[in-house]
Amino acid sequence: MTHSDTTADSGSRAKIVEAAAQLLREQGIRAVTTRAVSQAAGVQAPTIYRQFGDKDGLIDAVAEHVMATYVAAKARTAAAESDDPVADLRAAWLAHIEFGLANPGLYALLSNPERAHHSPATANGIKVLQARVRRLAAAGRLRVDEPRAVNMIHAAGSGTVQALLAAPPDDRDLTLSDAMFDAVAAAILTTAPATPDTGPASVAVTFGTVLPDLPALTDAERTLMAEWLDRSLTHLRPAR
Repeated sequence: MTHSDTTADSGSRAKIVEAAAQLLREQGIRAVTTRAVSQAAGVQAPTIYRQFGDKDGLIDAVAEHVMATYVAAKARTAAAESDDPVADLRAAWLAHIEFGLANPGLYALLSNPERAHHSPATANGIKVLQARVRRLAAAGRLRVDEPRAVNMIHAAGSGTVQALLAAPPDDRDLTLSDAMFDAVAAAILTTAPATPDTGPASVAVTFGTVLPDLPALTDAERTLMAEWLDRSLTHLRPAR
């Protein structure tokens, strides 16, 4: 294959993905047919099969493209955030809800564990969330360990979008988003930065954020200390 052929394939692939993404946004997953996409992109159907294999391959590429674009925007926003990690988390939460409601077909695809587990863009989105949670921990605002906070925020955010999408647009209670954020925040955040009298869990979580930078410790000692912290935090979780 010549350089010009490679460039042409790259250009046609981008056109196909953009056309399919527009159909998905505007008309839903059922509208993303090979025939409709080929017409919208101005290519022949065999080009789609050559580039993506089949319709599922095309849909995977569309989902990855749209999600990667969204995550890149999230990462840029995270890099320019304020000195208030709680306010930044709330803003990111609202942006996530808005994205889900604006892209119902895509969100349904991304909610499928089979796709999500193999999506680099979804994994990068989780990394952005982990970085935000790390800022909360470093500021002494977490009352639970970081992995638990990430999982709670992720689960609550996804569940909120799915609950809102399940209702007809005119019947959606958009105050649910704020209520769910407040509920999660109450469960994972302290009301003020951790101090020695705010409880061992908050102090342990905050200490864990500075552990990698502590001087005069070997890597093995840091690993052992991190294991002790994780074990303690596991036992400090509320019993169910």
